This record gives sequence, structure tokens and C-alpha cells, in this order.
Amino acid sequence: MGKRRDYYRDPNAPKANSLVPGGSALVTDDQGAILMQRRSDSGNWSFPGGVMDIGETLERCVIRETKEETGLDIEITGLLGIYTDPEHIIEYADGEIRQEFNITFYGRVCGGEIKVSSESTEVRFIQLEELAGLPIHDTVRLRLGHHTERRPQPYLG
Repeated sequence: MGKRRDYYRDPNAPKANSLVPGGSALVTDDQGAILMQRRSDSGNWSFPGGVMDIGETLERCVIRETKEETGLDIEITGLLGIYTDPEHIIEYADGEIRQEFNITFYGRVCGGEIKVSSESTEVRFIQLEELAGLPIHDTVRLRLGHHTERRPQPYLG
């Protein structure tokens, strides 16, 4: 742990020097539990996801990252929202200081088996009630809130 630090609405946050397009997947099972991974870099629970590679769409990126991080194959079923808040800063040990740029898609499992990757210490489906007591960054909690609101339109912010 300790390879990354998130700042959110923190006046002492360092100034961003990077902006990288990334995406994540909010995947639910038939009972409404949400696919979460416990990040090895921060210890927080989060959705699977990552940053785009040149030559791929963001949709393909999210499908690839979900497979790499959870072992599950997914298909994209919708859009939860676009999250680009300049007050969410992520500082990495190598000196990169990134402004949040995340598009969160809805997805559903269409194959594979859950497995843990080097980027996580645990992967499982978790009911919303249990998530309340787990370490989760405020920006992921924001997305979980948007999910529970069953918004008619994607969040833009």
C-alpha cells in the first residue's frame, strides 16, 4: 500500500500535472450485489477499471481492465456517469499527480471466474448494506449513491 494517495476537495492537495482518460465498471449480480475489488495500492474497495491504451475505445478498456482485475468477462449495458471533478486529485509515488477523469459504465457478467490480480487483495460481489462499513473513497461512494438513485440520465460532473 501507499503507492497512491487520493485527495478530494482538499485545499492542501498538490496541483495536478496529468489528465488521463480512464473508465470503470459497475457490475451487479442477480441479487443487486456490486462487483468490487480491494485495491492493493490504497486498501480501498473500488470498481474494476483503468486507463485507456492507445488504439482502444474506452468501452474496450473497461472490459479488458475488468477481466485483468477480476477474472470476469463483462459486457457494457449502460452509462452511470462521467466523473471529471478537478477537486479529485490522485498522487502517485512516481510524481504523477492526476486530475480525475473517469467514465463509469454499467456492465453485466457474461463469462469468466472471479480471481484476484496483482492490483487487488480481494474481489467479490458485495451488497450495498455491507459497503457502508468498508473503506471506500468518497468519489466511489458518490458513484454508488448515483447508482442507488436509479437516475434516469447519466451523471455529468
